[in-house]
Amino acid sequence: MTTAVSDMVLVPGGPTTLGNDHFYAEERPLRGVTVDDVWFDVHPVTNAEFARFVADTGHVTVAEVAPDPADFPGADPALLVPGSQVFTQTAGPVHLGNWTQWWRWQPDASWRAPQGPGSTWEDVPDHPVVHVGWEDASAYARWAGKELPTEAEFEHAARGGLVGRDFAWGDELMPGGARLANTWQGPFPWRSDDPEGHHRTSPVGSYAANGYGLRDMIGNVWEWTSTRWTENHASTGETVGAAATASPCCGGTLRLAETDRFVTKGGSHLCSPDYCQRYRPAARQGHGVKDTTSHVGFRCVRRA
Repeated sequence: MTTAVSDMVLVPGGPTTLGNDHFYAEERPLRGVTVDDVWFDVHPVTNAEFARFVADTGHVTVAEVAPDPADFPGADPALLVPGSQVFTQTAGPVHLGNWTQWWRWQPDASWRAPQGPGSTWEDVPDHPVVHVGWEDASAYARWAGKELPTEAEFEHAARGGLVGRDFAWGDELMPGGARLANTWQGPFPWRSDDPEGHHRTSPVGSYAANGYGLRDMIGNVWEWTSTRWTENHASTGETVGAAATASPCCGGTLRLAETDRFVTKGGSHLCSPDYCQRYRPAARQGHGVKDTTSHVGFRCVRRA
């Protein structure tokens, strides 16, 4: 049984499993863990919610700042401008081994302009905020008096009580043909056949809640966690709470480089049977802390 308060749900802790032994290598090995009770945001942080945070704090996101030349030695200075990666459908079928065919670097793309100049978050206020780096998500969490979830907490919550199942709702991707998350429909990446017309992100809560009452734990956008990336589940990675921003040696601000990666969970609207079958609780990716894209967002937790 879960308990809801405002826009958060108490996810009961207990023994659970992490990983999956028959999909991708980084999900192995399957292992048992125990998690505590955690309050979870019902849905990912929306554009409107993030806008209130920015208005209150003046926060400037990673995508709105020109990359540090020190992180990109030898790069063309003309390319070191504020911007972000934006997904773009291809004109037709392409070889799926080269992701640069459907991702483009878009100057001035940010949470404010999700598709670049001429677009605005105000057209999609109830969609998940995107183009946010790990530091942006952590800053929002601190402002809200919350934290980012750990990988284990997220995976446990995404399962909705169904331990050992491949999907958050059972053992079939589309039971009875029903779509239960915003994932790619049609041949990726050139044709989107989404029957609801969600060709990118969708309004939060567009799909049914899982067994714990949480929305969009699978699909829509990848979500940041506070767990540092490891290549597999043999080690847990370093878990850093959203409030832990100080260096232990001197008390200064922790500086995260382009090469630092944290775990993202949940998959996104770009996950497809053709290409990326990561619309599962066990799926995980290591994402660069400053690598902002149009399909990565976050949600927050409070520990019970």
